Amino acid sequence: MRIGLDVAQHQLLWPELVERVQFADGAGFDGAWVFDHFTPLYGYPNGPCLEGWTLLAGLASVTSRIRLGVLVSGITYRHPSILAAEAITVDHLSNGRLEIGMGAAWHQPEHEALGVPFPPIKERAERLEEGVQVMRLLMTKDRASFKGHHYRLDHASYHPRPLQQPHPPIWIGAGGEQLMLPIVARQADAWHAFGSDESLARKSRLLDQLAEKAGRDPKTILRSASLSLSRPWDQVRRRAAQLRAAGFGYLIAEWPSEGKGRLEEFVDKVMPELAA
Repeated sequence: MRIGLDVAQHQLLWPELVERVQFADGAGFDGAWVFDHFTPLYGYPNGPCLEGWTLLAGLASVTSRIRLGVLVSGITYRHPSILAAEAITVDHLSNGRLEIGMGAAWHQPEHEALGVPFPPIKERAERLEEGVQVMRLLMTKDRASFKGHHYRLDHASYHPRPLQQPHPPIWIGAGGEQLMLPIVARQADAWHAFGSDESLARKSRLLDQLAEKAGRDPKTILRSASLSLSRPWDQVRRRAAQLRAAGFGYLIAEWPSEGKGRLEEFVDKVMPELAA
């Protein structure tokens, strides 16, 4: 079981974010994850919230081992051609430690406040699938062409190629069974979802069926879920065991509201068991 850490940049400035990620780097976490929002999701609404992709570039320069990702990038915020260029840049700056997280976006008030269009979910899902295809083409092909409903490429090339070949892993964050999980089945290297143990196990079984229908081996899609560290440790162990049994191979520990001491206790007492 791989264990990542959600470093949660709500209300935080650069020095504390560096401290969190460097702690995770030294403590043996597989990855450090930030989010893709421009205002905090809780607390003082005018508090600090550093932009995710430029933040990854900075974190790459102050870490050496840990993998880095945005969980997840809303497809509405950037044209996928631009996101591909940003991702390749971070992949190089991190010496091949990038995970690409993508999603259909959800935070309508943020979109409205910033003047970013927020299409209906069906269009956002379509944009997500086309966006993944556009990014994959730009990361692997020269003179790539693509004609979708929402995005187009016309003999486009981008260099350099990513250090990770053929490209960094593409994660899709999704929960919807009608629109989103079929996209995961067709396009994702990894799937991240929230929910109860029971709902995640059921959706994982559904993803197996959808992947087979799409002509893919379900085992090639990594499954990931969030892990609260604020629960008693026996409950944390139980959730991890249930998710492992359901086919999940990656857990993203949430930075605990109790503070770093609680996280250090997890690293000392629980993480070695889960990672074994």
